[in-house]
Amino acid sequence: MRPMILLGGALAALACSSGLALAQKSGGVLKIYHRDNPPSASIHEEATNSTVIPFMPLFNNLVLFDQQVAQNSARSIVPDLAKSWSWSADGKALTFKLQDGVKWHDGKPFTARDVVCTFDLLAGRGEQKLRRNPRKSWYGNIESVTTNGDLEATIHLQRPQPSLLVLLASGYSPIYPCHIPAAQMRTKPVGTGPFKFVEFKQNEGIKLVRNPDYWKKGRPYLDGIDFTIVPNRGTAMLGFVSGRFDITFPWEVTMPLLKDIQGQSPNAVCQVTSMNNSTNLIVNRDSPPFDNPDLRRALVLAIDRKAFIDILNQGNAEVGGTMQPLADGIWGLPKEILDGVPGYGPDVEKNRAEARAIMTKLGYGPDKRLPLKVATRGISLYKDPAVILAGQLKEIWIDAEVDIIETSLWFTRVARKAYSVGLNTTGNGVDDPDQNFFENFSCKSERNYTGYCNPEIDKLVEQQSAETDVEKRRKLVWEIDRRLLEDGARPIVMWNRAAICMHPYVKGYVANVNSVYNGFRFEDVWLDK
Repeated sequence: MRPMILLGGALAALACSSGLALAQKSGGVLKIYHRDNPPSASIHEEATNSTVIPFMPLFNNLVLFDQQVAQNSARSIVPDLAKSWSWSADGKALTFKLQDGVKWHDGKPFTARDVVCTFDLLAGRGEQKLRRNPRKSWYGNIESVTTNGDLEATIHLQRPQPSLLVLLASGYSPIYPCHIPAAQMRTKPVGTGPFKFVEFKQNEGIKLVRNPDYWKKGRPYLDGIDFTIVPNRGTAMLGFVSGRFDITFPWEVTMPLLKDIQGQSPNAVCQVTSMNNSTNLIVNRDSPPFDNPDLRRALVLAIDRKAFIDILNQGNAEVGGTMQPLADGIWGLPKEILDGVPGYGPDVEKNRAEARAIMTKLGYGPDKRLPLKVATRGISLYKDPAVILAGQLKEIWIDAEVDIIETSLWFTRVARKAYSVGLNTTGNGVDDPDQNFFENFSCKSERNYTGYCNPEIDKLVEQQSAETDVEKRRKLVWEIDRRLLEDGARPIVMWNRAAICMHPYVKGYVANVNSVYNGFRFEDVWLDK
């Protein structure tokens, strides 16, 4: 794993940010800027950390990734609402012993029944229905969930799935209450977590307050968290430098902006890490002109990945396949395999010559160019690479115009496949093949935006999911990854790296290196001032 790059402030001060070197202080409100307006407050219905980051502090999971460990893995999973767990001998039942005395924010007791309701909601079996269910594919192997009294729940599987605990540890996997309607969770969510919901003002901000009855005694340290929505990245950074904000929105500090912050706020503590977030293309395979596989291949061959990385990240990003590269991740393709995939090798001119040959065969050329709208979401992480993509496509006689879509409309439009080509980013909820493959590439997934469907790949995905031998599973994962790239299922441009910055008095926050979704409980964060 590549170590985090530590910038600004003394290293000793950063060491203290774990909250272990100094006695924690209680009190104070953590102030964070938020990059855009969350589509709703319901984590189970959304597919963006714009929802997870401000609302994860309201909830608990059955299990959780240790919030003080930077790399999420099966080894870093710790108890949360489940104080212990055990597998059946056949690997098809996972039983949780639950914490006693836990209450929802409205005072009602948490019980095993809430675990059943949550998974019935995700499976579409309960009385309540989700408006959107982007992670239904995560839990397609769950046959049922049963209880044994109020403090024991068992998840029954159709087949063994060793990575189930990893999925359950994500910030995307909170337990919801049985007694609160799904519609209310979109606007006034109720959880068991360290903070309680106060308000969500559209396009203004989100306020959370300390839960005085939190079942983890002594937590949280903060009196509250205020998220202020500031869509303009430059304005937000000025707010951080001036002291209006204590911490930046995670991974919104690009390499150029990092230099500005270092110059204007030299004591700021900044951590540059990966995000398990790829910039990629989504291509509508079912509508002309990209129902033609040759044209889709030309699109992939036109991409100069190094140019994206140099322009947007000053060289600090990664080229990889559909799984996060091994610099920070666990399952990524080795370089020798990746370089052998058409379009992913380093010889850009050779690739583009092949792309132009394809375009010529299809009847295009300097005097007959293909007009195209590249749809993208209206935040910088999407918009900036979309502009570069439009410029690169001119090299193969495609005249692309960037079509910017507001966040609240983006996911709906993509789900309807109301686009031809989209410049997208995909953040993986966990660094595990089960999440990535089932969610983004399986034939039945709601988040398989491109409509890619290969029954052979689906069988391999099921096979790797049930494999208990890690090295055998790794070889299967590499084979699936390579084939997805060759098929152009969701062409990868680059894997992003960026920074999160905080003032030195912010303690106890550890940035994850392989997820943008799992490190925001904030119950260990405190302010040394």
